Order: sequence, then structure tokens, then C-alpha cells
Amino acid sequence: MSVAKHIADTVELANGVTMPWLGLGVWQAADGAEVETAVRAAIEAGYRSIDTAAVYGNEEGVGRAIRETGVKRDELFITTKVWNADQGYESTLQAFETSRRKLGLDVIDLYLVHWPVTGKYKETYRALEKLYRDGSIRAIGVSNFLEPQLHDLLGECEVKPMVNQVEFHPLLTQPSLYSLCKEHGIRLEAWSPLMQGNLDLPLLRQLADKYGKSPAQIVLRWDLQRGVITIPKSVTPARIAENANVFDFNLSDADVAALDALDEGRRFGPDPMTFV
Repeated sequence: MSVAKHIADTVELANGVTMPWLGLGVWQAADGAEVETAVRAAIEAGYRSIDTAAVYGNEEGVGRAIRETGVKRDELFITTKVWNADQGYESTLQAFETSRRKLGLDVIDLYLVHWPVTGKYKETYRALEKLYRDGSIRAIGVSNFLEPQLHDLLGECEVKPMVNQVEFHPLLTQPSLYSLCKEHGIRLEAWSPLMQGNLDLPLLRQLADKYGKSPAQIVLRWDLQRGVITIPKSVTPARIAENANVFDFNLSDADVAALDALDEGRRFGPDPMTFV
């Protein structure tokens, strides 16, 4: 059975806040015209979730674009993240204020610890808990946390992360992390769901032909049917619209299982255990 049937469909996080299943990622989108065009195109196509980060350098452009669309603030879900160099308690509080100013928003919908910086991520997360209690953030979470860091954080945090945003795609399904997040009510969110363009796989071509969809649409539908929030990145309006056209079909259980079986633990991004 499908999880999401329409682009407006949302998932409820552990604290009751609702988050769209599908969002636009803006990693590597240049600040200014490029990111603004992408965000406007996404919102016109029905997206209501935009995922940025301090290190992307485009929070100001995202902020301008969402204001220009005229869509009501409470209909949008905006995520940003604290970068590694700003981790630590006080520095995270300062970094948050900078992000909030650049975005032009009083409240951020979801704020994430971008990477688990050894020796700092727990203090960083403690700052997120304060901001959450203060009402400056509607939901908090982490990004790129694997089982060791997640177990470590869960042993001390007062507010469980509501989201863990990680690299997730058919070649990297991280089943034990998936299970751990599910056990603790943490929603898994996929970055680089389209494997940074490495979609030329025989099974994806076969399923694309079978369902009359693109390989990218097959992967995004698989994400949604696995119960994984997904944020494909694109700056091309036609591709942004195509990525949203995944709510009019369902993969069979057998095809979902076949995609699951592609897993080979292959990363296209950095390894969270070694990335600094």
C-alpha cells in the first residue's frame, strides 16, 4: 500500500508536527537567481518543503523566493542545518540566529545537526533542544548520524531527534539504521535519493519501462513506499516538476523488494564515520 498519494500529503513527526513527504533539496544551488528559480518552480509544482543548510550558502535566496511566491508561511516547511564549524552550544545558538536572519523567518520548521562532529554533537544538540523549548524551532533532528552516534545521543538527550536525514537510495538502504530510527519514532529522510545521477541500472530501466516512468521517478516512489521522506535536488524546473510526478502509481511489493535487494552499502557522499 502506498504511503503518499498526493504531493500535499504529510507525515506526522513524533511531536505531532506534520512534514511533507516530498521536498526540494537545494545543495549546490547557487545563491541568487539559480536557487530562487528552483524554489519558485518547486512551489509552483506543488512542493511545500524546502531543505537548505548554512553551508550551502543560499539561505538568503531561499528566503527571498518563498516570500515572492505569496504562499502562506504556515503552508511551507523550511529546513536548515548547523554546519560543523559552528558546532558547540553557544556557537550553535549564534549560527541559528544567522540562519534565521538570512531566511527572513521567525521560526524554522526543522533544524538539524548537519554532521556528527566528534566531541561536539551532543552540545550542539543541547542547543537545538533549547531553541525547540523556546519555540524558535518546530522540530529538531540530526543528519548523517549512524547507529553509534544515534545510540550515543539517545542515551543523553532530553528530546529525541524527530528526523535523521541520511544518504539513502537503492544502493545504500542502511537496514539496521532504518530499523533503529523506526524503533525510536525517528523519521528517516533521504538525501541524494537519486544517487547523484547514477541511475543507469538495469533494474531501474526495466521498472521505468514497466510503469511508464523515469528511473528517477521509480526511485522516489520506492522511497515513499518505504516510508522515507525524500528531498531530491534539482535546479531545472522541468526536472523539479518531473520529480513531483510520483503520486499516480504504486510499485508492486515484489518490485519494492527487488529494489531493496540492490543494496551494496555504496555511498556517493562522505562516510559519516570519517567525515570531519
